[in-house]
Amino acid sequence: MTQDKILQKEQQFHDQWAAVIDVDGICVADYFEACTAPENRFILSQLGALHGKYLLDLGCGAGENSVYFATKGARCVAADYSPGMVDVALKLAAANQVEVEGRVVNAMAIDFPDNTFDIVYASNLLHHIPDPRLAIQEMHRILKPGGKACFWDPLKHNPVINVYRRIATKVRTEDETPLDINLVDFVRSRFAETHYDTFWLASLWIFLRFYLIEKVNPNEERYWKKIILEHDRLKSSYERLETIDRALKALPFTKRFAWNLAVVATK
Repeated sequence: MTQDKILQKEQQFHDQWAAVIDVDGICVADYFEACTAPENRFILSQLGALHGKYLLDLGCGAGENSVYFATKGARCVAADYSPGMVDVALKLAAANQVEVEGRVVNAMAIDFPDNTFDIVYASNLLHHIPDPRLAIQEMHRILKPGGKACFWDPLKHNPVINVYRRIATKVRTEDETPLDINLVDFVRSRFAETHYDTFWLASLWIFLRFYLIEKVNPNEERYWKKIILEHDRLKSSYERLETIDRALKALPFTKRFAWNLAVVATK
């Protein structure tokens, strides 16, 4: 299948999803500050002060990220290949009384000049793109010297998540491709400094609990949204499991078997 065809299917899927999103139900801070948002907590720890930074939220989705960064004083562009998602992001910004610019953008050919942004942020984007390396090269191009590219996405190596992917077919696009952890080496080859971590090993018990004990239909509820929405209920279990995860990640070759990878790279 051609890249254009894949992008068209992704756009249609996300436009349809955008049409049913209720921005009033989105608690923006939870996506960065909840215990069950370790990827964004890691990224925030690497970014430092955001006030006055010019930030591109690439693959903005419903705009939680753009709006959060705007509340911290960044000048944000919410960019997505789905016009429907860009519209939702702008509605969410208005509901939270912050200003965000919206743009429809192809992440493999970003329509901004070289050396434009202080930060390029992307969450759950690269596994939807036919060639993630092109997107990473574009991030590098549009960053100012010393600017930071940060992204997080699922990895392909975890057997529990791979079973989940085969089951949850209605809440995913069929062409998405989770990342190989070796993509970190490509990032290192392009950027001056790279930091990364992986998340959700033993803590994936929460997904198993949703499915096996609570009987949550994975085609009716997106598990990766549910962990944020219900972070208060999950907190005690998650924090115990996260302690185990930290121990597991100290062992050789275990990081690759986590669910998600988060990267912060400096140009």
